[in-house]
Amino acid sequence: MSPATPITVAVGRFDDLLARGLRGLIEDDPSLAIVAADVPRAQLAAALRSQRPRVAILDAGSLRSPVEVRALSAAHPATSFLLLANRPSSVECAQLLAFGATACLAKETQARDVLNAIHLASRGLQLTPRDAHGAAVAGSGLLTARESDVLAQLQRRRSNAQIAADLHIGIETVRTHARHIYSKLGVGSRRELLAAGGPPEAALDSTQSVRRAI
Repeated sequence: MSPATPITVAVGRFDDLLARGLRGLIEDDPSLAIVAADVPRAQLAAALRSQRPRVAILDAGSLRSPVEVRALSAAHPATSFLLLANRPSSVECAQLLAFGATACLAKETQARDVLNAIHLASRGLQLTPRDAHGAAVAGSGLLTARESDVLAQLQRRRSNAQIAADLHIGIETVRTHARHIYSKLGVGSRRELLAAGGPPEAALDSTQSVRRAI
C-alpha cells in the first residue's frame, strides 16, 4: 500500500522565532510537506500560483486588511488560508473568516492545535473561534457574500449612501446588511466595528506553544 500524499504547506514571513517554530512543527509531521517558506507578502501571490499549496499559513499583521484575504481566496480556491495574529479579537477573527480564511488563531496558540488546524484546513473545514470557556464566540457567524461586500465598504468608512451607490442597492438594504453584520461580528455599531480590538484569545487545550516548538 503506497503512502498517502503529504499535505503541501506554504508559510508566509513571520518573525524569526515563530518562523522556526512553525517550520519545525510542520517538518516533524510526516503527513505535511513545506513547499514554500518565509514568503514575503510581495511574493505571496506568485508562490501560491507556482506551488499551489493545500494550506497557506500567513501572518495576519502583514495584510493590509481582511479584504486581502478575500482576494487571495478567490484567486487561489484550491488553497486554504490559516491566519496567525497577535491576540486577535473575536471581531477580527470573524472578519477574516467572513473573507475566506479557514482559521484565525493567536500566535501563542498551542502547537498541537496549530497542527490540528492545518489538517482540518487541508480538508476544507473552517475553524470557529472559541472563547476561554470553549463556547463559540459571538462573532463566529459567517457573513453572506453581500454582507462581506458591505463590510469591506464599512471598513473603508464609506457612508450608507456611498455604499448603496457602489453596490447598486438601496440605502435601507445597506442598513439591514449592516445590522446583520454587527450582530454576527458581536458589535453594536459601526463605531464599535471600526474601533474593535483587544480581546479574548482562542483558548485551546494543549501543553506546548508554537514558539516553544523550535
